Amino acid sequence: MTHFDYITKYMLPGWVESWTHNFKVWADLMTGNYKPYAEPWGESPERDCYEWFWASLNMDDIYTKEFIEELWQMAKDVDSGKVKTYPLDDVLEIWSEDVQKYIDSDEEI
Repeated sequence: MTHFDYITKYMLPGWVESWTHNFKVWADLMTGNYKPYAEPWGESPERDCYEWFWASLNMDDIYTKEFIEELWQMAKDVDSGKVKTYPLDDVLEIWSEDVQKYIDSDEEI
């Protein structure tokens, strides 16, 4: 993946989503629209909106280029058969057998 692909396919959409969320919370704060922030356990809807605004400025859900490349490589390895995979039903059956052994051994103690 080139840096241009990373920026245009991952960073920019993530930034736009983040900025959209930040603007929505800021608009709620400026217009007094605190209804979405009303929680029975919160201090006040106004305070929750204020805190969400400042917290949202620090949110960054964009993965690094290296992480995305590793993820793509893992997916390619699975698709190519380089990495052995197991059907979910088989895994769940093995886990349930192990759990049953653990439960049986606990009852004997």
